Amino acid sequence: MTKIKADPDRPETPEEACFREKRVKQKQIRRRVKEVQKFINKSEKGIMVLAKDTLPVEVYCHLPVMCEDQNMPYVYIPSKTDLGAAAGSKRPTCVIMVKPHEEYQEAYDECLEEVQALPPPL
Repeated sequence: MTKIKADPDRPETPEEACFREKRVKQKQIRRRVKEVQKFINKSEKGIMVLAKDTLPVEVYCHLPVMCEDQNMPYVYIPSKTDLGAAAGSKRPTCVIMVKPHEEYQEAYDECLEEVQALPPPL
């Protein structure tokens, strides 16, 4: 699951799998709250993806506020297991940040447009 999809049960296409593999190889994915927070504080650009099933919420509740301050798009997905798998990890993760890279810039821009088209989280 590399892009935010209208239907999360839809299987991953080969293009999406290739996009995920390129991000992981280029080390353009930041995982874990501490690492993501560090890069937000450095004003790096990217898309932040948060898992809804993280408990307690206090672990990462400050990150959306930081994103809004930096005008960085963020989106929630239902499962931290899916988020970890999309990041190329065997372990679940509650937050990742996908950074832009020239090798997959077109796919990144398409994903960014989809995230920005979503209604704001409540």
